[in-house]
Amino acid sequence: MSTRTPETDGRRSAAAARRRAREAEILAATRALFDERGVRDAQIEDIARAVGINRAIVYRHFTGKEELFALTLVGYLDELRLDLEQAAAGGKAPAQRLGDIVGAFVDYSLEHPAFVDTAQALMRRSGPELLDEISESALFRLGRAISGALGILSGALEDGVESGDFTVTDPTLLANTLYASGLGALQLARVGILVKEAAPGVPTVGEISAAQVREYLVASALALATLR
Repeated sequence: MSTRTPETDGRRSAAAARRRAREAEILAATRALFDERGVRDAQIEDIARAVGINRAIVYRHFTGKEELFALTLVGYLDELRLDLEQAAAGGKAPAQRLGDIVGAFVDYSLEHPAFVDTAQALMRRSGPELLDEISESALFRLGRAISGALGILSGALEDGVESGDFTVTDPTLLANTLYASGLGALQLARVGILVKEAAPGVPTVGEISAAQVREYLVASALALATLR
């Protein structure tokens, strides 16, 4: 039989609500700084100052900067998932559906460059490193957000295989590969230049537009989905 009084339960519920509200406030400040300054220039001190607290309080709520990055990425991924769901809707042919999903991924990433930076920063860490630096609950939330977004892409691939339009043998692997390679290719869109040879052994640079990167990623996804 529980010995807790309603008053005790009420205090605990109120404290939990305050903690969730503070965490949400810190994550919102982190997201705002990422969008304004980029990931590299955002420091814990700046985040704490934006919330009106000291950095020690940030560390009461998050294990460190990596966890803060991971949970901020969750917010981006939740938004991305909504865009991908919208792109996938409408009973389209498999190729059109896949192209629209990849295009929506590129469009969101170009609109939110800090999303690309945050995702790449975490992908540079190994699994054991992330386990050491991020709590299990935060990793679960991150994994759920990634799988939620990628599930739309892999679902489109699976439906295309079922209809006979696609031939990919492992839609989940292809979805993850497209996600990772897409993040890398989007750096080309940001930089706007590519390297080539003007003559043997003589490098030069050329221009590349965001539209070209988008077109290439869509074409690559379709080619890989139908590879024989």
